[in-house]
Amino acid sequence: MAKVKKAPRPKAQTPKGFRDYFGPEVTERAEMLEAIAGVYHRYGFDALESSAVETVEALGKFLPDVDRPNEGVFAWQDEDESWMALRYDLTAPLARVYAQHRNDLPLPYRRYAMGPVWRNEKPGPGRFRQFYQCDADTVGAASVAADAEICAMLADTLEVVGIPRGDYLVRVNNRKVLNGVLETMGLDDDAQRDAVLRTIDKFDKVGEAGVRELLGKGRLDASGAYIDGVGLSDAQAEPVVAFLTSKGADAAATVANLRAAVGSSEIGAEGVAELEEIGALLAAQGYGPDRIEIDPSVVRGLGYYTGPVFEAELTFEIFDEKGRKRQVGSVAGGGRYDDLVKRFTGQAVPATGVSIGVDRLLAALREKGRIGGTVQGPVVVTVMDRDRMADYQAMVAELRNAGIRAEVYLGNPKNFGNQLKYADKRSSPVAVIEGGDEKDRGVVQIKDLVLGAKLAESASLEEWKERPSQYEVARGDLVAKVREILNQWA
Repeated sequence: MAKVKKAPRPKAQTPKGFRDYFGPEVTERAEMLEAIAGVYHRYGFDALESSAVETVEALGKFLPDVDRPNEGVFAWQDEDESWMALRYDLTAPLARVYAQHRNDLPLPYRRYAMGPVWRNEKPGPGRFRQFYQCDADTVGAASVAADAEICAMLADTLEVVGIPRGDYLVRVNNRKVLNGVLETMGLDDDAQRDAVLRTIDKFDKVGEAGVRELLGKGRLDASGAYIDGVGLSDAQAEPVVAFLTSKGADAAATVANLRAAVGSSEIGAEGVAELEEIGALLAAQGYGPDRIEIDPSVVRGLGYYTGPVFEAELTFEIFDEKGRKRQVGSVAGGGRYDDLVKRFTGQAVPATGVSIGVDRLLAALREKGRIGGTVQGPVVVTVMDRDRMADYQAMVAELRNAGIRAEVYLGNPKNFGNQLKYADKRSSPVAVIEGGDEKDRGVVQIKDLVLGAKLAESASLEEWKERPSQYEVARGDLVAKVREILNQWA
């Protein structure tokens, strides 16, 4: 009889482009989301939690270089042969939600949403296929006052989560200005226009000379590979260069330069006027160029923006895994997308919003040392006698009822040393000990594990005696003594 082949064991590994998050990271993210939600709530935005799955038809094709419904998103065909996909951002689902429930929602509708999104793209260092976003949007407000408010809220949010002034900059531009430049160039070919937009998006990396080359015949990149250019003449390319280099010494100078760059284009002039109004509104609220500035080089990658666009950039440097200095770059972005709801209703509905890349922001703060380190674990109640588990559970219940994070050791209690090793691995600040003798005398032993570790590192015998790390207290003083020690190390 032939032997039946055993099925191979599955490999215990995360899928490519995904990762697991453990206690401290999850806690840090939750605290950041709570802080961000507090700012959004203060500005009058309501929470919304929409489905993680949308129809491909509802999501639309707004990711760069997407030609097929299952390219760029994680998509599958349902039983009725309709295509479904995991959301790739939180903005496209908002358009569907508003179109579906618009008769029951206030106008304007101000909402914020937080949660994971998924993109079926090639992963890389620090680039994952699942990541968190944190959005706030105003639907139904045509005034650029709504855009200015989003920019102000973004600046406030960055400061609340630990990015001080001077370490960030919110940069604002307007797609109408860019459209005016393209109109001035006389480009009718959509493919050529898209190529120009992609080139503009590379301005930060290649500079003015690089943009000129890419708009013309092409250029050699850093690896030595030749990149074909758009094929424009120098005269055709000049409005783009004028637009990208129009940033002046102050907002007034930048606006004047942009007016020159758009020439006689009406849509361009409209965009410049909107930028001027946004600047005035922000200045009236006390948001100066040290926090928010007009910057013509900002071009958001997604294709649905129709007016003002903005990006928050961290200006401090961090070190990469090889110890090299590098810029963090953009951690948030957004803009006006007046045509997104129109896909569902046939009527234009003005909308503007921002999305914060929470994981990217967390990583930058960790690298800077502003969050992270050891997270305090729970108080561990050790088990000296397994037959007295009810006593230990009563102790831990007292601690929890007093608002103290605590747990009973639930492993094998035979080796007491292993219990203390467990507490150490959990970063526990305190261990509670009650053997038979302590029980008879109505006392408990409270071991200050933080102080014990510090004394073990460098203390002399005399110092050890002067500062004992273990205390014997009456059973009734358990909660008070534990709280005293926790407050000492908070």
